[in-house]
Amino acid sequence: MMLREIAGLVLLFAGLFMMIAGSIGLVRLPDFFTRTHAASKVDTVGSVVTLLGIAFLAGPEVDGAKALLAGFLIMLTNPVSAHFLARAAYRAGHRPWRPDNADPSQKEKG
Repeated sequence: MMLREIAGLVLLFAGLFMMIAGSIGLVRLPDFFTRTHAASKVDTVGSVVTLLGIAFLAGPEVDGAKALLAGFLIMLTNPVSAHFLARAAYRAGHRPWRPDNADPSQKEKG
């Protein structure tokens, strides 16, 4: 029983760390498409690992099964919704960031 709790807490904190690291990446990325990609990865991987940790902590009961089901649904829906969001933005006229079309005030000096 103690091993299951330790594994659950490790997974829980690993998922939270992934979400925090990805959130920092969202601030640093240059355009909509890279931010959407990072947000979908953070949301999917971080949430699923966190829910897996919750399932370990809850054990083989209804709450653990609900956490696993929620993680499964997140794995199915988040990448699809991020793809549709990026596709709609591209069709609306947004173009991916490239170093040659960057804002002159943001170019590296040197």
